[in-house]
Amino acid sequence: MSTILRYLTSGESHGKGIFVILEGIPSGLRIQEEYINKQLKRRQVGYGRGERMRIEKDRVEILSGVRFGKTLGSPISLFIPNLDFKNWEKLMMAKEPEEEHSFPLFTKPRPGHADLVGGIKYNFLDLRNVLERASARETVARVAAGAVCRRLLEEFGISIFSRVIQIGEEKDNTDWQKALKNYERIEASSLRCGNEKIEERMKELIDKAKEKGDTLGGVFEVVVLGVPPGLGSYIQWDLKLDARLAFAVMSIQAIVGVEIGMGFKCAFCFGSEVQDEIGYTEGKGFYRFTNRCGGIEGGMTTGEPVIIRAAMKPISTLARPLRSVDILSKKEVKAAKERSDVCAVPAASVIAEAVVGIEIARAMREKFGGDSLEEMKRNYNSYMEYIREKW
Repeated sequence: MSTILRYLTSGESHGKGIFVILEGIPSGLRIQEEYINKQLKRRQVGYGRGERMRIEKDRVEILSGVRFGKTLGSPISLFIPNLDFKNWEKLMMAKEPEEEHSFPLFTKPRPGHADLVGGIKYNFLDLRNVLERASARETVARVAAGAVCRRLLEEFGISIFSRVIQIGEEKDNTDWQKALKNYERIEASSLRCGNEKIEERMKELIDKAKEKGDTLGGVFEVVVLGVPPGLGSYIQWDLKLDARLAFAVMSIQAIVGVEIGMGFKCAFCFGSEVQDEIGYTEGKGFYRFTNRCGGIEGGMTTGEPVIIRAAMKPISTLARPLRSVDILSKKEVKAAKERSDVCAVPAASVIAEAVVGIEIARAMREKFGGDSLEEMKRNYNSYMEYIREKW
């Protein structure tokens, strides 16, 4: 088997379903469909979500790579059906239609979407070919793959959390450590916000945006606890874990900025206000007095919590469409309108948990290898013992 963890997704927003193949998970890991379904459900909730979330009840089917509840070490194939496909079957069928152009063409590109540039790149006059794959519906596959990786990380005491810290201008300034003490409140919140008063103000903003036919973005935070020191590398640019985490989170639809630790605040501070001073205690070993770097130095984990924040722009599909140009007539039109959310920042935070989990799991597989979970654990335990005894 390959110890290189990688995944590939396929499927269209209104096609039969979404597929993902995940390779590199060691044999012997216990995984159940219900565990993955729990993560899929978390992705679907949130104040400001659209009609699509009332249609889809995402549930995964494990097609391969698992037998009797344990991974085999072979590629894991997962399938999540699109329940809405029954309403789109004629428009999304794979076979050639009986009559050419017997279906409506999507020719009014939406500003902020992949529609126009995708049409130019792939030579499509029907922009549905673009939007069906560029859709955030694809992220359901990443959440499914991320759930399997989360299950692997649990075996090593690594846990992942997320919360929404800003919607529009409303911001929750609560420290992440304090917020995690009340994590049940965050999980129960329709906006994944730990501050009830600020959450109500966020909801009011979303309601106002909906009334105007507009949308809202925001900022979320992901925290990873229990990560050992030394994941990633300083040796080559593409091995730096902070770069890979930023890549993964930035790849989520509508994400426009990613920061780790203090992030952009570092640019406005003196060096003495940014670096994490180092201490040492017998029995505890080396540690940092602060964690301004967000758990990563020189492209490697320090052993402190990994902290990532990302900014999500307002969703591009508006109920009050913006100006556009029809790609066939070249005349000014109002952009096409698809079903959409008013705000999807809470969902994006759950998706970010998944892609961050995949990258941390990938770094763990690179570091500790092993064809079976038992072998991987032996390698991990040996490394942690080496740190305790020598460092």
